[in-house]
Amino acid sequence: MEDKSSVVAALQRVKAINGKSFSEIAATTGLTNVYVAQLFRRQAQLKPETVASLRSAVPQLDDTHIEAMMLPPMRSYDPNLLQEPAVYRMSAIDFYCSVDKIKGIDGKDRVLVTFDGKYLPHVEQKTEHSAARLYK
Repeated sequence: MEDKSSVVAALQRVKAINGKSFSEIAATTGLTNVYVAQLFRRQAQLKPETVASLRSAVPQLDDTHIEAMMLPPMRSYDPNLLQEPAVYRMSAIDFYCSVDKIKGIDGKDRVLVTFDGKYLPHVEQKTEHSAARLYK
């Protein structure tokens, strides 16, 4: 497997053969369903301590797949992302996201998307609050 698109295509084929949903794989691994989806799209890095549970959930993954999933994902620049003002207030370092299927009050299926992240407020940058002034 060489480029990201071929790796993702191979991982998606393995998942299709396995037949489990991202939520089912997540339940076995202890990860969120969104993080599992990111792993299978090479948008997140598989950690060594999770390999055994992922192999248990998806035994069709071979060593080549696992090695590819353990590499840091290659990020790309998206100019549209920079237009979103909330992007500067949500820290992706300490961020969780999950997608669940629930029953609405009318009994119909609904989607519940939960974003749980550290909120970083905008601060007014006053010179009196700057630690740099202590070193002048």
